[in-house]
Amino acid sequence: MFLAICGGYQLLGESYIDAVGNRIPGLGVLDYTTESEKGRLIGNVVLKNHLGLKPETLVGFENHGGRTYHDYDTLGTIITGNGNNGKDNLEGMVYKNCIGTYLHGPVLPKNPHLTDHIILTALKQKYDINKLEQIDDKLEYKAHNNVLDRYGM
Repeated sequence: MFLAICGGYQLLGESYIDAVGNRIPGLGVLDYTTESEKGRLIGNVVLKNHLGLKPETLVGFENHGGRTYHDYDTLGTIITGNGNNGKDNLEGMVYKNCIGTYLHGPVLPKNPHLTDHIILTALKQKYDINKLEQIDDKLEYKAHNNVLDRYGM
């Protein structure tokens, strides 16, 4: 399982086109490009996740000038915030066991269900473990719900 956040997400693609049009090569692991566009996309993000996780929301904080465009499955649909490019109401990328996202945040502590998903996916692959032991994550969900409360959700 692989989680790439912001610049790491951009780097997985073919290239990044900077503000003056220079093409900076990425790793080319995945087939997409990120382009610098005027203005930064900054603020809290809430999205409905496409991974089937409960709760359905994921929260984080974005701060990026790049706009990423791709045809892969996405992490979720924007409820509030900008996401991949501020245009298509989508956030992130999911391909096989790779997740790319602009959710900073901190994305894992504020989304324990995503954290559990990442851990369980890795354990399934390596050790055929299909269930995690329950832990007390009330504090983490309090942080998650605090973001939702700010937007009346």
